[in-house]
Amino acid sequence: MSTFDEYAAAVRQLSVQVREGERGAAAEAERRRRLHAGVAQLGQRLAAQGQRLDQLGEAIGLPPATAAAPDGSDAGTGPPIATAAVDPDADSAADPGVVLEEARRLVDEADLRTREVEALAARPELLPTWSPAARAVAVYVACAAAGVLLMLVLVVASGVGLVSGFTLGAWICAGLPVLSFAAGWLILGRWGRPALAAVEPPRFVPLGFVICVALVPTAYCTSLLLVRFLR
Repeated sequence: MSTFDEYAAAVRQLSVQVREGERGAAAEAERRRRLHAGVAQLGQRLAAQGQRLDQLGEAIGLPPATAAAPDGSDAGTGPPIATAAVDPDADSAADPGVVLEEARRLVDEADLRTREVEALAARPELLPTWSPAARAVAVYVACAAAGVLLMLVLVVASGVGLVSGFTLGAWICAGLPVLSFAAGWLILGRWGRPALAAVEPPRFVPLGFVICVALVPTAYCTSLLLVRFLR
């Protein structure tokens, strides 16, 4: 082979190597661009998660977890952590792509847990699986039943002369029903309200008032009938 042919072959080989290097550099640049874009996306998701968790914490009375960093940035939202954990330019034995996928998996899992917490926070502490109407009826009936027990105590006290007949009648007709209704109304407002309720849930005031006003005197009249029947 002549010197010119050898030179031409070397030039062609060099040209192929240059093109391959350019393609490799372009592929590496595209890989780094995608990694940077993935890190930025994770940072945005982490920031949104941090804000939502702060809202959930505020709804249940916890202080916000986010805090301002010394440089004025938001240290609690997560983008700096994500960038440090998945740094495409870092000289590490770990594959940045693998680390990015693992970080994305953890963020997806955190989203799932956040949705579960939101679903729990959207239900009240008291009888969470019951409908609002059924919960209200149960609460008012329970409070009225407590009023009936107090009524029986007053009846016994009246029988031994500790309570006058007028006082007994006043408590049975007005005092105990009103106290029972007020207790049910307060219980529904405290434990029947979801932590993330946008509006005040219904307390079914007319229904509760009827239950408490009707149950205590009815129980008293029933007890009188039973006493007379058993004599």
